[in-house]
Amino acid sequence: MNNSVNSTARLVGAAFRALLVLTVVTGVLYPLAVTGVSQALFNDKANGSEITANGKVVGSELIGQRYDLPLKKGEETAAPDLKWFQPRPSNGLGSNSVNTQYKLILSGATNRSGDNKDLIDWVTAAKAAVVKDNSTATYKVKPSDVPADAVTSSGSGLDPHISPEYAELQVHRVAEENNLDVKEVEKLVADNTDGRTLGFVGEPRVNVLKLNIALRELTGK
Repeated sequence: MNNSVNSTARLVGAAFRALLVLTVVTGVLYPLAVTGVSQALFNDKANGSEITANGKVVGSELIGQRYDLPLKKGEETAAPDLKWFQPRPSNGLGSNSVNTQYKLILSGATNRSGDNKDLIDWVTAAKAAVVKDNSTATYKVKPSDVPADAVTSSGSGLDPHISPEYAELQVHRVAEENNLDVKEVEKLVADNTDGRTLGFVGEPRVNVLKLNIALRELTGK
């Protein structure tokens, strides 16, 4: 009987010591080590790839933003503010409907097949809007000029980038809205175009937030 009790006590003691050691190692030391290494070597990425302007955090390199006019009475969807470069559509985004105390952004795709009528209607309407919004008195956009990313959302609905082609399509409109020379805005796009990662991975891209920050500095707005 005593041997059985002693064996049980030893097992419980060993289990408790193992629990204590593993808690300290995996729950304290390991997180501290990972946090320390990430802050020391990858400080920017560890803190959310924040983008600052005028000393304030204005967004993240990883998450897209909208550039819309204030919502008017009776409108369900705000109109885009045409002074700024516009991101790709975010049809995959929804709003939090469970905990309405917070306005949370939900990430996701449209989950529609290529022949889905809703998707076809969205793309058709988006293309017409891109043509209309970006045509100026001296520059007319043709439907064939509209790149795919101008009328479709990304898989996450949060893509912060657009293609150089879509950025260039917006140049004349942005120049006209801000009383700038087209060449100035074209240079702005070229200066804010990132090439392929490591020279061969992915496609060239333009971070819309960074581009609009550069535009704001150029116009002094």
